[in-house]
This record gives sequence, structure tokens and C-alpha cells, in this order.
Amino acid sequence: MDADTIARIETFPLRIPFRDGGGDAARPPVDSLLVRVTTAGGLAGWGEAFGFEATRATRRAVEDLIGPLCLGQDAGRIGPLMRAVQEKLQVFGRGGMVMHALSAVDTALWDIAGKAAGIPLHRLLGGGGTHLPCYASLDPCADTAAVRGAVGRALDEGFTSVKLHERELPAVRAAREEAGDDTSLMLDVNCPWTLAQARERADGLRELRLHWLEEPLWPPEDYAGLARLRAASGIPVAAGENVATLLDFGRLMAAGAVDFVQPSPAKMGGVTELCKVFHAAALRSVTVAPHTFYHGPGLLAAVQVTAALGTADAVIEWRHSDLAAFAYGTALVPADGRIAVPQGPGLGIDPDPDVLRAFAADVS
Repeated sequence: MDADTIARIETFPLRIPFRDGGGDAARPPVDSLLVRVTTAGGLAGWGEAFGFEATRATRRAVEDLIGPLCLGQDAGRIGPLMRAVQEKLQVFGRGGMVMHALSAVDTALWDIAGKAAGIPLHRLLGGGGTHLPCYASLDPCADTAAVRGAVGRALDEGFTSVKLHERELPAVRAAREEAGDDTSLMLDVNCPWTLAQARERADGLRELRLHWLEEPLWPPEDYAGLARLRAASGIPVAAGENVATLLDFGRLMAAGAVDFVQPSPAKMGGVTELCKVFHAAALRSVTVAPHTFYHGPGLLAAVQVTAALGTADAVIEWRHSDLAAFAYGTALVPADGRIAVPQGPGLGIDPDPDVLRAFAADVS
């Protein structure tokens, strides 16, 4: 067997709880899915599939659908292989768990490519850099006091940009009061409103000077509605976490719907598709701000590709959660609102084996 042949694909489901229940004993732990691809020559690369409640089904997609199509193939022919797999599996849809699973394998292959070349992925893609700005992406809070506390902790750690996951105006107003005028404040509401409802909410949000309003509409693929809201509200709009194909990212941007486009490397095809979105966004002067509400190789993929292809105003999302552990230990924890771009080959670092052992989840 040729040394570059894909010899093994393994899944590593993790279940990481919050410290002390994260302030709420009923708060469930966070499930994620890491994937390791190993070549016959012994090179191993890591990827991540979007997990949470779908981790079990996504694991099956890796093992039962993606894996059999990739085993025995040339690990270095990433683009042709990923296209062939997508063409074979398109009958199951162009997004969702199959694409999440494919994302992990694709990212792992790019990790292998960088390791084979002996350089970090950002250099393989023609870029450079040692640090990127990042923002604290907060978990939803129960009340205004909790919002103030979460914002205050992020500021104490040196973040100058903070994103909320709230829907009620008093919580957002409390965050702005706590953050002050000099903090960049984003708001992600996760697709709850009709266009009419969003316009009404925007009237109250406008005075809070949001850096962006994220995914305000249901359904999220209402790109024309997003464009109308963006034009009417005067608030910058961000979206793209739920978009899965390059064509749909093109439609989103062509509609004039977003100021910031948010591809999620663990959901939309991994490094291969992420690079394409960066290039498409550059043609339309839209900023790419990847969605990375996770701490594994999907986050590293965003860091490495943004270091190579990102614009000066690009930022990395850091999930600012009180989790008991992170996939890379403390190696990626930001300092003073900046995250280090790992300089090792491939993605730069491998997951912490102690974390993989301690938080392995049984999702069979």
C-alpha cells in the first residue's frame, strides 16, 4: 500500500461538562466529535464535525458513509476526493450531518497535507501571521445580572469584542452598559423572528450600536428578507452558519444580505470549502468571520485559513464558556483578545490525549 493512502479513519466523541454545572445544575454537557485520519505511511490528521445533540448520528455518517468512500484513496488528492464523495452522497442532501461528517475528514486531510510538507496550513495556503483578533462568544445567560457578570469576566480577561446569545432587549442593554462604549458588541439571536418582528426589534437595538446582528430571521435562508432588514435597520448583519454550499454562500452575498459572512468549518465542508468562501467573499468585499462555537480542529481550521486569506477586519470566534476542559488544553486560550496561530506543521497542534481519554463519550 502506498504511504499516502488513507489507511484508517477513527472517531472520537467527547462529552465535556461545565465546571460546577456552569451556574445551572440542569445545564447539559457539550458533545463534540473529533476525527483522526491516518495514512499507510503513519501521518495522522485531525478534523472536527459539528456535534452537540447530533454527535451520534454524525459519527455514523463518518463511519458508514464517508469512511468507506475514502479508505484506500490518495490522501493528497483532497479536492478531487471530496468532490467525488459529495457527488456520491448528494442523494442524502447537501447539508446537515453528512456534510458535517465530510467537514471533519476534509480538515484532517489538510492537516496531513501540512504535516507532509512540514509547514503550518496557513503557509501551505500562501499566508502568514502569528496572532489574530478574536471575540468572546458568550453562552446564553439567564438574566441581566448573569449577562453583566459574563461580559465583565470577558473584559477582565482582555477581550475588547463580545458576542451575546440573547433575545430580549433588557439583556442586551445591560451588556452594553457593562461593556461601555469602547467595546465591540455583537448579538446572535439564532433565527427566531419574522421580518416584521425583526424590524420591530431593530428599532430598540439600534441605539445600542451593535457591531453586527447575527441570524435574525426564520427561516435562515430568507436572504431577500435579510437584505431588506439590513437596508431598513442600519445595523450590520452577519449570517452563514447554516449555509452549506458555495452556491448558497454566493446567493447570500449576491442578495446584499450580509456585511459579515460566517462559514462554519465543522459544518460546511472543512478547509476545502472554507477557502472557496474566502475567495468568493473577497470578490464582493464582504468580510469573512468564521463561525467557530467549538474548541477542536474546526476552530484551528478557521484560525489557519483566516491567517492565510482573511482581511484586516476578520475576527475569530472563541466560545467563552466555563467548560471543564478544551480539546487542546490551554494551548489555544486567547490572551488580551488575540488568539495565537499555531506554527507547527498542518493545523499546528494535535488534540490533548489526556482530554480525549478523560472526556471520551459513549454515543454508540
